[in-house]
Amino acid sequence: MKDPSKVGFAALVPAAYDLLGLSTYFTAGPEECRAWTIGKGFKAPQAAGVIHGDFERGFIRAETIHYTELLECGSEKEAKVKGLMRSEGKEYVVQEGDVMLFRFNV
Repeated sequence: MKDPSKVGFAALVPAAYDLLGLSTYFTAGPEECRAWTIGKGFKAPQAAGVIHGDFERGFIRAETIHYTELLECGSEKEAKVKGLMRSEGKEYVVQEGDVMLFRFNV
């Protein structure tokens, strides 16, 4: 049986994010994985701008996969082999749990 205090706390954060209109996306590399908080409805360039303004100004595209698909594949390389990585443009609305690699040029 689960500890009820842990179940309640685990539900608190998603409920608070929802109430505040927030969402989370991730960036991942060989040395670090990081979660970024954005407003729901942010488009890819806006999400990139949360990391650095130059990413938003020079946005080209975002290579994107949902974290559950990435975990199932085991690696970014395997996800690419399976054709699960998507190339999203400036109008893409970032979804909760996306893992994104931004391509930009400044």
